[in-house]
Amino acid sequence: MGRVFAYCRVSTADQTTENQVLEIRSAGFNIEPRRVVSECVSGSVTAKQRVGFSKLLDRLETSDVLVVTKLDRLGRNAMDVRATVEELTTMGVRVHCLALGGADLTSAAGRMTMSVLSAVAEFERDLLLERTAAGLERARSAGKVLGRPKALSEKQESTALTRLSQGQTVSAIARELNTSRQTIMRLRARGEVVTAR
Repeated sequence: MGRVFAYCRVSTADQTTENQVLEIRSAGFNIEPRRVVSECVSGSVTAKQRVGFSKLLDRLETSDVLVVTKLDRLGRNAMDVRATVEELTTMGVRVHCLALGGADLTSAAGRMTMSVLSAVAEFERDLLLERTAAGLERARSAGKVLGRPKALSEKQESTALTRLSQGQTVSAIARELNTSRQTIMRLRARGEVVTAR
């Protein structure tokens, strides 16, 4: 059996991970203090974007065991948890979750749990897509213009295109119209302006 690590997370600075560590030890996992990774980071941050978890990933090796008290310690939602567990499984790391009766998520029962979790993740994603589409449709029907506001008015765009066709530099046009060079370059690419030689 490989080494055993614990990952403990709290969301705010006035909370502590001590209870999670005690819960893991009470469940029979004898974890050396140097293998307990604790961090204070919001659950809305994906696992891979967390400093402590990223460092933990670098330390883990095949046949190691990672113990968490709850699945939400591993990710911000079902999709994130599933991706994290799949990555750990690919690395050969076994993941135990105390809230699921200490189940090894890489065992047969754990894989079944992950299948259910995957279904929930897919359901969450589909709901999000449906809500987004419905919100966009509501906004369109209310007459809202969607997307990024245009950097230049139609008159300014026409002026910029004229100046480009006359051979003026992108920088000079951008200064004149008080906009970025990138805006003028995008306009040039979209309008396929042929500059005078």
